[in-house]
Amino acid sequence: MKITVVGEVKEYKDGLTLPELLAAENVEMPEYVTVSINDEFVASEDKESTVLKEGDNVEFLYFMGGGC
Repeated sequence: MKITVVGEVKEYKDGLTLPELLAAENVEMPEYVTVSINDEFVASEDKESTVLKEGDNVEFLYFMGGGC
């Protein structure tokens, strides 16, 4: 199946889970990354059970703190 990962169309096996994608994409600290699929945020408790589908658009978001 083809999905878009961070703006790039990629080919993956059918039935790919979100944790498998995070591992395949070498996402650093996957437990802290926020994932959006088709512009909808994936709840932390749903990450393990989320299965990707043909045509999905996946983005990884990292929130950083900082200040003066």
